Amino acid sequence: MKKVYNFYAGPAILPQAVMKRAQEELLDFNGIGLSIMEISHRSKDFEEVIDTAKKKIRTLLGVPDNYSVMFLTGGASMQFGMLPMNLLKGQKADYLHTGSWASKAIAEAKLFGTVNVAGNSKDKNFSYVPECKVSPDAVYVHVTSNETIGGIQIHNFPETGNIPLIADMSSDIFSRRVDVSKFGMIYAGAQKNIGPAGVTLVIMRNDLVDQCADGLITMMSYKTYREHKSLYNTPPCFPIYIMKLVMDWLESNGGLEAMEKLNKEKADILYNAIDSSKMYKGAAELKDRSLMNVTFRLPEELEKKFVKEAEALGLVGLPGHRSVGGCRASIYNAMPVDGVKELVRFMEKFEKENS
Repeated sequence: MKKVYNFYAGPAILPQAVMKRAQEELLDFNGIGLSIMEISHRSKDFEEVIDTAKKKIRTLLGVPDNYSVMFLTGGASMQFGMLPMNLLKGQKADYLHTGSWASKAIAEAKLFGTVNVAGNSKDKNFSYVPECKVSPDAVYVHVTSNETIGGIQIHNFPETGNIPLIADMSSDIFSRRVDVSKFGMIYAGAQKNIGPAGVTLVIMRNDLVDQCADGLITMMSYKTYREHKSLYNTPPCFPIYIMKLVMDWLESNGGLEAMEKLNKEKADILYNAIDSSKMYKGAAELKDRSLMNVTFRLPEELEKKFVKEAEALGLVGLPGHRSVGGCRASIYNAMPVDGVKELVRFMEKFEKENS
C-alpha cells in the first residue's frame, strides 16, 4: 500500500495500531463470533467497552469524581445549541470569539439568552487569542481551546472564579495535560483527535447537570445521558469502541505528558521550517500558534501547485479551509514525527524549485 501522510483537519488521522486492531476484530469481537457493530448495546460485551472507555478517559485526563463522562452524537455543532438550551435559561453568558467555531457557538447561544462577546480577535482575522473580560453576572464563560481554521490555540485559559468555564476542545483534547477541575464542562467531537466521526465526548460537573433546564425533549437534556449512562437509546457503538482503542493506544504510549512532548516536537519542526523560509509565512501570531493545526501561506499563484505536488508524494489534506485559503497541516496525536519531517523536506525542495 502506498505510504500516505494524512494532514486533514477532520475527519483526521487515527493511529495505525488502532486501525489494525479494529480490522483484526471487525468480524469477530472478543471471540463471540460477531462484529462490535452487530451486538446489542445492552450486552455485557458492549457494556464492558463503554465502561472501560469512560474509566480510561477519567484516568488519562484526571477527571474528578464529581464529573460525569457522557457520550452523545451530533458533534460539537449540536453542543453549540444544546449547551445554552440546558444552562442559559434566558440569562447571559460570556463567549470568547476566536474564529469560525466560536462564531457558530455564539450564534446558537443567542437563541436561548444574551451573549456577551468577552473578547474578539476578528480585527486581525482571528490570528490571535484575545483577552477574555469576564462578566460578573455571566452564567458561564465559553471558549474554543483550538481553532482549526485560524491555527490558534489557548495556552493559558482565563480565570473565571466561581463562574463555570466551558470549553470546546474538539481539536486538541488529549493532546496535552489540562486541569479538568478548572472547567465546568468540556466537550469534543471525536473526529479530530480521539476517534471517528459519530461520537461526541462531554465531561460535565455534576452540579451543572443538576442545574440543567427542565422540560427539554429527552435527547437534548444532559440529565438523560448522566442518568442512563449514555445508554438511553442506541449509542454510536463503533465510534465508542474505536475511542476506547485510542485510549488504549494513549496509555501504551506514555499518556498525555508523552503526547504533549511529542506534539511540541512536531510543531517545532514545522514552525521552524516556516520561520526560516522566505516563501512560507505563518498565519497565526507566534504566542498563540496551535500545536495541532499549522496554518501558513505562500504566494497565491503557487498554492495549487504546492498542494498538487504534495499529494503526488502522499502528503494529503494540506489545503487551508475554504473560508480562508492558504495551507494547513493538521498534526494531531496520531501524526508521526516522520510525517512532519517528510512534509518539511518537500517544502524545502518546493521552495528551491520555485524561488
